[in-house]
Amino acid sequence: MALRDLFLMFVVCFLWAAHTIVSKIVVSGMEIPPLFYAAIRFGIVAVLALPWLLPAPRPRWRIVLVGFLMGGGGFALFFLGIKTASPSSAAVVSQLGIPITALLSLMILGERIDGRRALGIVLTFAGGVLVMWDPDGGFPLSAGLLLVLASTAVGSLAAVMMKQIEGVKPLQFQSWIGLASVMPMILLTTTFETGQVDKAMAAGWNFVAALLFSALVVSLIAHTIYYGLIRKYPANMIAPLLIMNPLLTVALGILVTGDRFDARTAVGTGLALCGVLIIALRRSSAMRLTWARWKRFR
Repeated sequence: MALRDLFLMFVVCFLWAAHTIVSKIVVSGMEIPPLFYAAIRFGIVAVLALPWLLPAPRPRWRIVLVGFLMGGGGFALFFLGIKTASPSSAAVVSQLGIPITALLSLMILGERIDGRRALGIVLTFAGGVLVMWDPDGGFPLSAGLLLVLASTAVGSLAAVMMKQIEGVKPLQFQSWIGLASVMPMILLTTTFETGQVDKAMAAGWNFVAALLFSALVVSLIAHTIYYGLIRKYPANMIAPLLIMNPLLTVALGILVTGDRFDARTAVGTGLALCGVLIIALRRSSAMRLTWARWKRFR
């Protein structure tokens, strides 16, 4: 890989990691309602990507459902979860999307899982559960991390469904994600949340900057760079580099939001990332789909 492209890959992973930190600050520090944050974010994406909406992929019901699951549905759960979960632990738990997608591909598409990938799945799940475990709490699993895990599972289901849709270009897909997400999220935030506008006004330009970063820099610019790289290089070359994303998120979580990184979290992180790396080094088409989909939204 050319040095310039390696640097671009680092920038993309850094932007995805920074987005996790920014999202934590928005829903926890600024106290912006998570569903409202998701609604505004995907409203901006829908408007910016509108010129690439047509022609509509077929079947339309599938692209609408996939768009909502990958967009508003998955991110609403993620924003709800990261309100109480730390960014570093959320980044590790999000890696469970890799083995979950592989298992769903097995059940829905009939794809095979060999012994090496099975080992990677076991290691990733073991690491994720270890990070989620809270030995000091009354309930053994963090509620916030369970929501992050639910977000991961929703996105994994959408990834498998997306494999049955052909010919969708990156910006066109972003357009459908925004379109499919904005109205359901508006309905959800008006039903379950209160004081959204007042809290947004109180946060001021900091909230506006976070929104623009999330919708413009992350959803459109970073993803477009990433799509260009996965077209240029083999998937087995790109996939291991994506390990930088959770590593950078953990580092930023410790530096910016003061995440605690104890021995249990370190061991869990190591197990999960080893498992992900084992899966990523496989050259199967199923893993190309998994990596290409999951890192679209970090």
